[in-house]
Amino acid sequence: MTHVVIRPLGMASFRLHRRSLWVGLLLLVSIILLAVLLLQTGTMALSVSEIWTSLIAPGSHPAADRIIIRIRLPRLLTAVLVGGSLGVSGTIFQSLSRNPLGSPDVIGFTTGAATGAIVQIILFNAGPLQTSLAAIVSGMVTAGLVFVLARKSGTTGSYRLILAGLGLGAVLSGVNTVLLVMGNLDRTASAQLWLAGSLTGRSWSHVLPALIGFAVLLPAVVWHARALEVMETGDDMARQLGISTESRRLGAILTAVALAALATAAAGPIAFIALAAPQLARRLTKAPNLPIITAALTGALLLLAADYLGQHLPFDINMPIGLTTGLLGGIYLLWIVVRR
Repeated sequence: MTHVVIRPLGMASFRLHRRSLWVGLLLLVSIILLAVLLLQTGTMALSVSEIWTSLIAPGSHPAADRIIIRIRLPRLLTAVLVGGSLGVSGTIFQSLSRNPLGSPDVIGFTTGAATGAIVQIILFNAGPLQTSLAAIVSGMVTAGLVFVLARKSGTTGSYRLILAGLGLGAVLSGVNTVLLVMGNLDRTASAQLWLAGSLTGRSWSHVLPALIGFAVLLPAVVWHARALEVMETGDDMARQLGISTESRRLGAILTAVALAALATAAAGPIAFIALAAPQLARRLTKAPNLPIITAALTGALLLLAADYLGQHLPFDINMPIGLTTGLLGGIYLLWIVVRR
């Protein structure tokens, strides 16, 4: 009887693992295909062979090299890294809060990161580097405040985490509005453009910090993943298995906020990706474990698709990526409400 029970469980686990691999492979192929389409998209049409030559052996077509290497490739890689970072960040927050709406943009961490950037733009007329650093620091400070406010009797409850984040996010949103109303018109316009979220004008100076941050933080996420899966069953069960729930929760929150802040610093506030990518990844893989890699690939694919859609709207409307994802996010939430 022992063999009869263990073998189906092993086969089920193998099927889920194989399904996750296939899903990841399909997502990766889809990302590559969309990347080729985006590299072709622009005022100057380029063929696949010209793109390949510019990437592999630059120099034969200077004009194409300049467009691909300096403009389109940095924009593309920024979108991939921002989408991947938001997908992983949303996975952590939804696991910690045990709530499908527990994403950094809903809870308020993205709003906190935006506050630092707006302060730099409105009050100090800062450049892109200072704005990005301010967004990262402000996001981390917001995370610390939410964690402190959510603690009660030495523990941080999932519902208190969401409520504290929503409350602090509402306060910071009001602060952002006051700064925009009171600021200089030119600086306010710059801040509004940044708040819309955009991939326009992204360069290698945006790609490198996002790449380094993602490469450094992803191993930390993988290290926290097993503990988070156990904590989803309840803190009491996790403590019985020897997991220090509060320290793991704080470490996971800081890691997730750092990923969201890096993404916000690179492209401005981007809605919907952190909310939808983990849920879609779970639906696709049907696996009980945290879909870290699958969520990263799903987030990257969603942001690339939104960028492609924003560049191909009728009447030559070139919508900022943040507005495009916000529109898609509203439609997605309405679809969930209708289905359930």
